[in-house]
Amino acid sequence: MFSKSALNAKRNIKGNSFANFVIWFNINNLKVMNTIKINRFYLTTFLSFITFVSGICQGNSVKYDLNSLSENNKLEVFNRKVTTFSEKDKSGIRFSKNENDGIAWLKHVIFSNGIIEVDIRGKNELQQSFVGIAFHGMDNNTLDAIYFRPFNFQSTDSVRKIHAVQYVSQPDFSWEVLREKFNGKYEKAIVPPPDGTEWFHVKIIVNYPQITVFVNGIKEPSLIVEKLNTRVSGKIGLWVGNNSDGDFANLQVMSLE
Repeated sequence: MFSKSALNAKRNIKGNSFANFVIWFNINNLKVMNTIKINRFYLTTFLSFITFVSGICQGNSVKYDLNSLSENNKLEVFNRKVTTFSEKDKSGIRFSKNENDGIAWLKHVIFSNGIIEVDIRGKNELQQSFVGIAFHGMDNNTLDAIYFRPFNFQSTDSVRKIHAVQYVSQPDFSWEVLREKFNGKYEKAIVPPPDGTEWFHVKIIVNYPQITVFVNGIKEPSLIVEKLNTRVSGKIGLWVGNNSDGDFANLQVMSLE
């Protein structure tokens, strides 16, 4: 039999052991909870950073798979038929030939100030190849465009040669109006000239009111003009002129906003 004092001592030992266990459990549980909170903090921070970086990439520069856009009905096509193609290192869309201008607008895309880059291929056939980019479009008749005449790229005719790249502001300033009123200002030669039957790379910088055009990575611009209207944003699309077809690939648009 235990004495009364011994029993009390035993109870105290048990009580202290339980208290110590509770303290140990709470301390370790607190450590675990703090670790979880810290890990959650770092995970949240990391995910926020990734989201932020992704937003910059997606918000400022977008590469458009024209082949995919066409196949998934993401192009609004006017006065042409558009088909897809894949060859060597390029895939994109091909316009059919038809009278008057044709456009493939990018659905739900609004462009204001920015950089447009694209690969284009036309033909070296006199008055049969007009290929370019339409932007700040309100509709199929109200738009700005930069376009090219591949059949004039390497012409030995000095007049035709300076009609290689053109700016227009439809409907008020067509190429006919601009050539009559401002001869040589809104169309220029491309130096050095690309091959009229091969792919060429275009870079168009729109920073209202100025438009600057570069071809094939040449440092010197082929054309610098100021817009002839007050539109500062609108639709963006691929453009072909009267009786022209044309191929387009590797479209990339970067916002400067």
